[in-house]
Amino acid sequence: MGRAFNIAVAIPLALLALPVVLIAAILVALTSRGPVLFLQERVGRFEKPFLCCKLRTMDQFTRSLPTHEVGNDAVTPAGQWLRRFKFDELPQLWNVLTGDMNLVGPRPCLPTQFDLIRRRRELGVYTIRPGITGLSQVRGIDMSTPETCAVTDAEYLANRSLSMDMKILFATLTRSFR
Repeated sequence: MGRAFNIAVAIPLALLALPVVLIAAILVALTSRGPVLFLQERVGRFEKPFLCCKLRTMDQFTRSLPTHEVGNDAVTPAGQWLRRFKFDELPQLWNVLTGDMNLVGPRPCLPTQFDLIRRRRELGVYTIRPGITGLSQVRGIDMSTPETCAVTDAEYLANRSLSMDMKILFATLTRSFR
């Protein structure tokens, strides 16, 4: 999927998502202390770091760890709802518009996820931009299994096409994971 396609799809999606993001931001602000948006350094294309934008779903002072390493007690009441419906990811449409991410691609990891970074590097995954959603996500593969995640990301890279990206987007939107 090319840059023009990402922008052409991200702009209308961002406009449609704006009311949801505003309501979600109000919920975050009313149910927990701290900023509504959460900016976290992630590993991007060619391993270049960038700030990934999300709605904050955890307590303000939660350590910067992969989600699977943070206890559920750190998740705010609004955060549970946001995560369930993946609304916390909607601000990443901004990252698509700025060129740090694609709509579809490997999910960006934290710079501290060394095993995943090393394996993705070996498989050439960092030649593409990370995505808001990807093949690993629709297959239900968590980043806590670096080898499986990296191999699936490499499979996406080897087979990516507009058709595949459309299927992944559709599966993400309809929650019809394989």
